[in-house]
Amino acid sequence: MAKESTKSIVETMDEFFKKAPAIPANGREAIVKITPWIALIFGVLGVLGAVGGLGLLTVLSPLAVFGGVQGVSSYGAGFIAALIWLVASVFLLAAYPGTKAKKLSGWNMLFWSQVIHLVGSLVVLSIVSGLIGALIGFYLLFQIKSYYK
Repeated sequence: MAKESTKSIVETMDEFFKKAPAIPANGREAIVKITPWIALIFGVLGVLGAVGGLGLLTVLSPLAVFGGVQGVSSYGAGFIAALIWLVASVFLLAAYPGTKAKKLSGWNMLFWSQVIHLVGSLVVLSIVSGLIGALIGFYLLFQIKSYYK
């Protein structure tokens, strides 16, 4: 069931992004060549940053109470953002072997990482920048999708 819904979401988005201007073939090949390394580098940096952010937020949370922060609504957004960042970064790390072998499973991991980033942006109310980043990310992903089998 989950595979079918994933497939329908990807197919719907594929139809939308097919209408966008295409990147030249040599540009798409260059993107496919560097994608595994980008996923690995940003996955590692994302995990380190998210874990560091969670640790920093945890250490500073008692001080935030003294500073006037009341409740989870104002300080909790940082925790939620860091957790979402961590999950999306783990998906990037999981995408590395698949994208290196040009498997569709690796591309799917990149796709879901991008979806998680979009949801995270909407949750912490970075709506405009989240939508712009998601449009660029999905555009690039669907430009190179045909290279993954």
